[in-house]
Amino acid sequence: MCEKKENDDDKRADERESIEDFGSVVTKNPRGNIHCLTIIGQVEGHQILPSQNKTTKYEHVLPQLVAVEEDPEIDGLLVLLNTVGGDVEAGLAISEMIAGMSKPTVSLVLGGGHSIGVPLAVSTNYSFIAPTATMTVHPMRMSGVVIGVMQTFRYFENMQDRIIEFVVSNSNISDDEFRRLMLRTDDMANDVGTILFAKQAVDTGLINEMGGLSDALEKMYELIGKGTGE
Repeated sequence: MCEKKENDDDKRADERESIEDFGSVVTKNPRGNIHCLTIIGQVEGHQILPSQNKTTKYEHVLPQLVAVEEDPEIDGLLVLLNTVGGDVEAGLAISEMIAGMSKPTVSLVLGGGHSIGVPLAVSTNYSFIAPTATMTVHPMRMSGVVIGVMQTFRYFENMQDRIIEFVVSNSNISDDEFRRLMLRTDDMANDVGTILFAKQAVDTGLINEMGGLSDALEKMYELIGKGTGE
């Protein structure tokens, strides 16, 4: 009896540590075991952001995704998003990893799924957005010193095309519609792009459905029941 209690205490301690350090936890249910991953704040890439910033570190997320894919006791992945965006290559790396998983995956946008949060949101088999959440679609940016030559602009264009291609191939939005939203000049006061509210994100085909946590979990169990991530 004492040994069982100690094991339970150790398990709860491991779960608390996982939540505090990596923003993830595994929930077990007779309908399936789900790994919950949170992507919050700013997606941190090759540079360490200031300590006061809330960040999601891609070097933490990538190994987690490998572990989820390889763990026979985990049946699916639930991704909770509330992010302002961040490093483009780090965000795309995480998105590609999620899109390439064989296990069922579901995302839920809470609060915001902005900038590189858009490909992260659509990388799963099925996506939800909370009724009060928003998503910002805008052209790619780069900070720091930029060499003002034609090669730089071509690089920007190629990177932007990579993002567009990923979003279009992993959602129901068309290439033309996504480019139109990305290049609008009449939606934001000091920027180019579009802020999409929940219903608009669904109507454009960017997100599959409006809903909350229970809806996302129910869809996850449905996909697990089918035995496939398709």
